[in-house]
Amino acid sequence: MDESETIKVGVGAVIFRGADVLLIKRGKAPFKGQWSIPGGGLDYGEAVRDGLVREIREETGVEVTILGLLDVFEALPRPEGGDFAQHVVLIDYVCEWEAGEPVAGDDAVEAEFVSVETALERLSWDKTREAVSRAVQIRRRLNPKFRTEPQNGP
Repeated sequence: MDESETIKVGVGAVIFRGADVLLIKRGKAPFKGQWSIPGGGLDYGEAVRDGLVREIREETGVEVTILGLLDVFEALPRPEGGDFAQHVVLIDYVCEWEAGEPVAGDDAVEAEFVSVETALERLSWDKTREAVSRAVQIRRRLNPKFRTEPQNGP
């Protein structure tokens, strides 16, 4: 079996600070130059949540609290050299920002908190948009007062 026939495991996080979501602009393939949520590949022998925290720190410098599992997504290999040369299983979590201002690092060239509306406009991959939408639903279940739109008044 060659490397293109292996399954890679990746982690990602929809990170909330108030009603805003943390996005990164990718500096490397896949999706170089496009916006995404922070995340990356697990190292061999690394626990999933440890890998998630490591990837968030490497790409953004922020500290988070993991609220829970969001979903598991798959990216299947595409013929003719598409975006994914391998089968990738992505384990996404919902997180709450704890500390630090986002600073792009590792394979991210930009990192910033944006409104959910802006995030959904910037994200090009449908599974990432789906992850953000599901994370908003989870936040609303956990906190019925959670809102993503600006408030007028108290």
